[in-house]
Amino acid sequence: MILSADEFVSLRASEEPEEYNRAASEQASESVWMEVISHYPDMRLWVARNKTVPLTILRVLAGDPDPAVRGGVASKRKLDRELFVKLAGDPDEGVRLSIARNAKVPEDVLTLLCEDPEPYVREVARDKLASTPNTK
Repeated sequence: MILSADEFVSLRASEEPEEYNRAASEQASESVWMEVISHYPDMRLWVARNKTVPLTILRVLAGDPDPAVRGGVASKRKLDRELFVKLAGDPDEGVRLSIARNAKVPEDVLTLLCEDPEPYVREVARDKLASTPNTK
C-alpha cells in the first residue's frame, strides 16, 4: 500500500520497473490520493491511471481542468453511470472519444455520442453501438 503522496511521486518517478509498477497498481487511501492531487498537480494523470483508484477520486479528477486527466478517467472501466454521462458531455472531443471507446460504456451513452458534434466520435460510437449484442 502507498502510504503518502511523497511515496507515490517517488515510485512514479523511479526508473526501477518494480517501483514504477507499484505506482500504477497499489492502493492508497483517499487522503493520500487527495494530497497527491492538491500538492503534485503534474501527477494527477498518474493518479487517474492507477488501477486501484476509487470512484470518489475519479469523480474529483473528472472535473480536472486538464483534458488529459479527464481522458485518463474516461478510459477507466470502473466508471459509474454518473461519470459516463458527465464525461460523454465533456467539452474536449478526446475525452468524449475515450468514453465512446470505453469497454463498459452503456448503450444509451453510446446513443448520445452518436449525435456528437465531432464526426470521429460519432463514427466510433455508431460502430460500437452497431456491434453491441442486443442492439438493432
